[in-house]
Amino acid sequence: QVQLVESGGGLVQPGGSLRLSCAASTNTFIFNSMGWYRQAPGKEREVVATIISSSRTNYADSVKGRFTISRDNAKNTVYLQMNSLKPEDTAVYYCRATVMYGDYWGQGTQVTVSS
Repeated sequence: QVQLVESGGGLVQPGGSLRLSCAASTNTFIFNSMGWYRQAPGKEREVVATIISSSRTNYADSVKGRFTISRDNAKNTVYLQMNSLKPEDTAVYYCRATVMYGDYWGQGTQVTVSS
């Protein structure tokens, strides 16, 4: 059973930065794509960023220019560097990995942006 474990969340002031990590229990080469999603209280889960290869990335309009997704296949890990954080970025952030027959999700990590 594949497991994804997120880390790096926490409380940060507006304008600050955080880096989220998602460690997979298997070689990430098996995944078609990996990505970060978030869910704020009372809202639906939304995609933040996805990565298919080191050069094929996609971002939600709300985070373009502020967030960067990357992956390190040697460490079986995908990262989300978040800069210039805003209060509206507050949410539980989830890691997702897709395979031909379905997908896997992590348990989520809380990010709170507040002064």
